[in-house]
Amino acid sequence: MLNRRMLRIKAFKVLYSYAEDQELPLKEALSRLDDSCEAVRDLYLYMLSVIPALTAEASRRIEAARGKFNPTEEELHPNLRFVENRTAAILSEDPDFQKLIQKKKLSWEQYDVLIRTVYDSLSAKPWFKAYMDAPETSLAAEAKLFKHIFEEEFEDNDDLWKILEDLDIRWTDDLPYALGCCIRTMDAFAASRGRWTFPELYTDPETDRSFVRRLLQNTYARYAEYSEMIAGAVKRWESDRLFVTDVVLIAMGLAEAETFPEIPLRVTINEYVEISKYYSTPKSRSFVNGLLDALIKRLAAEGRISKPVN
Repeated sequence: MLNRRMLRIKAFKVLYSYAEDQELPLKEALSRLDDSCEAVRDLYLYMLSVIPALTAEASRRIEAARGKFNPTEEELHPNLRFVENRTAAILSEDPDFQKLIQKKKLSWEQYDVLIRTVYDSLSAKPWFKAYMDAPETSLAAEAKLFKHIFEEEFEDNDDLWKILEDLDIRWTDDLPYALGCCIRTMDAFAASRGRWTFPELYTDPETDRSFVRRLLQNTYARYAEYSEMIAGAVKRWESDRLFVTDVVLIAMGLAEAETFPEIPLRVTINEYVEISKYYSTPKSRSFVNGLLDALIKRLAAEGRISKPVN
């Protein structure tokens, strides 16, 4: 589930906390890392559970319309395609999914205003109308519909962001990634005829957890050394004027270059340059790229990195 880019970001956030408070024990830092990784999967489960919530909202509206004093013909005989979608039924009836939702206390009940607002929005969309008016339906058609919903109704939804911020401050950063996982689940539903499986937390369970923990541990252990190297390599700048985010990213890149001989150096540099685009200043991209490249070459010249530099 969590790819290497996401794992680097998770380690970066914990290491940033350490850079700000170097009294943070390594044991607690590793615990925060594990919790932060697990939080992404929790958010994925929460967002996936919006499918039954939206379906229930549609059902409530139909029942309310039928119960009017003088319902119209359309209200008496509504289009039930969305209400009867199999995707919501699969999730609602899956014992593993329901057990996890209940165990983690993930519910949309108190956020019914958001659910109503989202349903109003998607009901007006041409792709929703096309789904409702199509002569036939299928799991593939439902997957396409819910992918539209995840892509267009949630990522830039300010009301949702406020809810997530209240529930878990980490979730606001994790939302785009979790939505991407939901979209991939819809593709899997279409391909497997609707069988949901609890995703592994790590894309490669055999190596990824070890990778991110070693990355954090080794950056942690050498952070003071790397910080001095960075400060000494920067001309015309005082060390206290360096952005902490840049120092942390470069330190992580150095630790990764030394720790993982199987990862090409250009991959390492590119990864931290990409992360700097989202978590540092507009000028950080070129700064991180240039300084990390120079310091890696320095470590290679000292014999601390044996893999090819170019």
